[in-house]
Amino acid sequence: MIVYTTVGTNDLPRAAAFYDALFTPLGYQRLIESDSKIAWGVDTSHPMFFVAKPFDGQPATVGNGTMIALGMKCPADIDATHAKAIELGAVNEGAAGPRGPSFYCGYFRDLDGNKLNLFCLV
Repeated sequence: MIVYTTVGTNDLPRAAAFYDALFTPLGYQRLIESDSKIAWGVDTSHPMFFVAKPFDGQPATVGNGTMIALGMKCPADIDATHAKAIELGAVNEGAAGPRGPSFYCGYFRDLDGNKLNLFCLV
């Protein structure tokens, strides 16, 4: 059902460097790019993740209660990706680990304060 998600940024080059470093080890590449937005994914027939300057020209802000969950293959991928996000300057919003009997995840805020969750079912 979901084709893509978008988070806002006030510094596209900085956000691009962050997500390039975070997504490349996972096999995601830049699929769409302009002076106002970049999308990563496997290909355009699968869900994509966009970072964009707001269309209305106003500053990007973080949505209160908004979070995007990124599916991962296994807990080891979550551990590594969460650690990489923190290394790249993200803020830890919940260490990687189990949450209940079948849910494994880690939370962080990117360089613009957007909240993301890395998760898999175990």
